[in-house]
Amino acid sequence: MTSWLFPAVPLGRLAVFRTVTYLFVVLDVLWLHTSGWYHGYADPVWYQPLIVGEVLHLPAATVVLVNVLKWGTVAAALVAAAGRLPRLTGALVAAGWIWYQYVAFAYGKVDHDRGDFVIALLLLPTVGSAWWGDRRRSEAAGFVLRCVQVVAIATYFLSAWAKVRFGGWDWVNSATMVRAVVRRGTPWMRWLLDVPWLLHATQWGLFIAEMTSPVIFFVPERIRRWIVYGWFAFHAMTYASISIAFWPHLVMMLAFLPLEEYAASLRGSWGAWRTRGSPRAGGRGSRPPTDRSRPQAG
Repeated sequence: MTSWLFPAVPLGRLAVFRTVTYLFVVLDVLWLHTSGWYHGYADPVWYQPLIVGEVLHLPAATVVLVNVLKWGTVAAALVAAAGRLPRLTGALVAAGWIWYQYVAFAYGKVDHDRGDFVIALLLLPTVGSAWWGDRRRSEAAGFVLRCVQVVAIATYFLSAWAKVRFGGWDWVNSATMVRAVVRRGTPWMRWLLDVPWLLHATQWGLFIAEMTSPVIFFVPERIRRWIVYGWFAFHAMTYASISIAFWPHLVMMLAFLPLEEYAASLRGSWGAWRTRGSPRAGGRGSRPPTDRSRPQAG
C-alpha cells in the first residue's frame, strides 16, 4: 500500500502538471468562475457561512477582500506557474483561490467539480523545485499525483452514489436527460428529444461508468490512458449537448497521464519545425547555398 500511495514518478511530470494547474487558476479566476468577485458587492445579509467559514470564522465578503483575493491569487499563480518559489507561491495560491471559491459558494450553490482541484492546490506546495524535463524521481511528487487521482475518481463514484441516494433509481429510469436537454440543450442536440430511448440508455451508461470508475487503478498503464481519453470524450460530448463542463476536474484528470512524455514530444515537434524553417537547414524561406569553389567572373 505504501508503494502504491508513494510511487516514484519523474519530477518533470509534476512540473508540467503544476504549470497547467496554476495557469488554469488564472483562467478560472479571470474568466470561468468570477462570481466570487461580484459577491463582494452583495449585501452581507445574503452571506451564509459554510462549514469551513464557521470553523475559521470567515467574515462576509467585501469589495476590498475580493479584489485582494482575485488579483493576489492571479499574481501568485503566474509566479508559481513559472516554477519560482514553488512552496511559498503555491501556498499563497491555495489560500487565495480556496477563499475566493468560498466567497462564491457562500452566497449560492456549491459546485462539486472542484474538490480534487482543492486537494491539488493544498499538496503541490509540499514538493519543492521541479522543472520540465526533470528526470529525477520523487515519491513526494508521486504522492501528490496519487491523491489527486483518488479524489478525481471519487468525484465520479460518489456522484453515482449520490444519484441513487437522493434521487433513487428514478434517476436512471426517468426522464433525467430529457429534462437536461430541454433546459440546457444546444441547438444541434435537440434531435435527441426525438430519441428518448437513447437518452435513457445514456443515463444507465453514465451511472455504470461512474460506479465502475475505480477500476482505473487496477488496469495496465496503456489501458488507463485510454480510460482517461474516454472520460475526456464523454465530457466533450456533455458540453456539446447541454453546455456543462467540469473544467477544474478535467485538469485534474491529467494526473493519470505521463505528461513529461507529451511535453518532450511537443518540444521535439517544435524543434523539428524550427529546424525545417531555418535557413541553415534549407527549409522554407532559406536561400540557396552559394558555390564559392568557382572563380568569380570579372
